[in-house]
Amino acid sequence: MHLHGITDIDAYAFNALKWFSYVVGSVMKRKPSTEATAAWIRLMRVQSRVLDAVEQDLKKTGFPPLAWYDALLELSRAPSGELRPVELEKQMLLPQYSTSRLIDRLVDEGLAARRECEIDKRGQFVEITEAGRELQKKMWGAYSAGIEKYVGSKLSDADAVKLCGLLDRLGCSCGEAPSLAAKDSASAR
Repeated sequence: MHLHGITDIDAYAFNALKWFSYVVGSVMKRKPSTEATAAWIRLMRVQSRVLDAVEQDLKKTGFPPLAWYDALLELSRAPSGELRPVELEKQMLLPQYSTSRLIDRLVDEGLAARRECEIDKRGQFVEITEAGRELQKKMWGAYSAGIEKYVGSKLSDADAVKLCGLLDRLGCSCGEAPSLAAKDSASAR
């Protein structure tokens, strides 16, 4: 009787696996429409162009790269102004493949400091310094001008809300409501 129960479970699992394979296979075989492909291309191009333009604006005004602002902002948002390097990497808006080098630069410039974790002596925290907070606030002026120049001036607030909704459907939501995003922008200043 015990063996019969296992056979029933195995048959059920096998059928479920077959169904799952069929469904996944069907989704994987489906090609994107011409419209979806065009949307993808535009999304990738605009993201690249806007980031490049903002980077150039920051450079022209004598500021370091946008990744520095991103890291400093995330450190300043952390409850005690510090994060583990892996947490910082996960929080950053921009992909940062060399977080350790970025942290080294921030530390070398006096914008952040490394601190040993008291509980786990092998771990460390990265903590924003007062100079880091000041630079992040100064950079916000140029960065926010870029956001306005390349996005805000081209979209009405209603269009921006619609765009956020569309991007949320693609999985871009950070769990923020539009009002929270505006609040974060104001606090970043």
